[in-house]
Amino acid sequence: MEKYKRIIKYIIIFCVIVLIIDLIIILYTNEKNKNKKTYFDSINSFQVVDKNFVAVGSNNNNEKQYEKAKITKYSGKSEKLWEKIYNKGYNSSFFGIKQDGEDYIAVGNYESSKEEKKNKVRSALIVKYDAAGNILYENNLQILGNSKFTNLLVLDDGYIVIGQSIYENMTLGMSDNGGAIIVKYDKNLKEVWRKNYGGSKSGIYNDLILMNDYIYTVGKDSSNTGIISKYDLDGNMIKTTNYNYTDSIGLTGITSYNNKIYVVGSKKVLDTNTYDTDALLIKYDSDCDYLSEVTYKGKGLERFNRIILDDNRLVIIGQTGIYNKKKSKNIDVYNYNGIFAKYSTNLKELKNEEYALDVDDYFTDVKKYNNNYMISGYSEYEDNNYLSKFIIYSRAGKLIGAQ
Repeated sequence: MEKYKRIIKYIIIFCVIVLIIDLIIILYTNEKNKNKKTYFDSINSFQVVDKNFVAVGSNNNNEKQYEKAKITKYSGKSEKLWEKIYNKGYNSSFFGIKQDGEDYIAVGNYESSKEEKKNKVRSALIVKYDAAGNILYENNLQILGNSKFTNLLVLDDGYIVIGQSIYENMTLGMSDNGGAIIVKYDKNLKEVWRKNYGGSKSGIYNDLILMNDYIYTVGKDSSNTGIISKYDLDGNMIKTTNYNYTDSIGLTGITSYNNKIYVVGSKKVLDTNTYDTDALLIKYDSDCDYLSEVTYKGKGLERFNRIILDDNRLVIIGQTGIYNKKKSKNIDVYNYNGIFAKYSTNLKELKNEEYALDVDDYFTDVKKYNNNYMISGYSEYEDNNYLSKFIIYSRAGKLIGAQ
């Protein structure tokens, strides 16, 4: 009997030790995960400057892990020549950049005060840099509470900047001053005029061009309603045309050829599940009247993000998100690939290829470079960790590689 008691005693002691070890492992793992830092470095837009690139985006490579807007100059081989972090305020990001002579104009948003940081809202931001990345001028704009600039045009006498100003948390209100915004600044970044469309709705302008002395902007008015707008150079709206139905981002890219306008975005597929949108290319005339469209149908959330013109060909980059049923438990999870596409100006598909690796890839901008196409973006290299990169395609649409 005593023998069995001793055996039971040893078993109990062993089980207690195992439980203690398991508890230590759990506590250690939780503490490790708690202290584990996620890292991201993204490129949202870039310009070709001689044989180099100047790009803007953001990263969180700092002790407090704030998102910080950055402007970076790369060699033609994507080697970093210099990088400047916008260290004012708290969290910040740049979304668009243009070259003006030897200077660079970057636009985005930032948390300018402790109050904005507390409320998780940002002010729209425009910064003018010299060729070495030193700040020459800067200005910000706050209208309704959460504001940002997305892109800009360079004119002889200043800059046309577009973006958004809405109430925090997408709250609707009675103001007529927000929504999609368009602002003109002089060369010293002093505001010349400002106009808006959509009031307190969730409107936004994402991209713009200048054609025949008119400014054309694209974005969205409210949920699932895309817009293309035409302004004169004094900011007077000539016309706005709605497009139903887009995704929550709206129309995001615009270019022109032979007095016609080409716009890209995403079309919501009706009467299907919520995990289905088609990448969208629309053709308009110079009065913003709809002419025709074509879509790219993949396996999930497809969209075209940016469009440029190369001779008489339309070069487009985009995104596809495939719903991952296994990983989708508390939240919807998607696997993302980039899209490279070419179309004729008659909307005939010439090339449509998915950039599909084992990691999530995001395409953000495209430019013609050295007789090829250079695409900016970023890729996941670990869970919730992302690094920026450039992807190169030939003019024939063949993938050359990444750098």
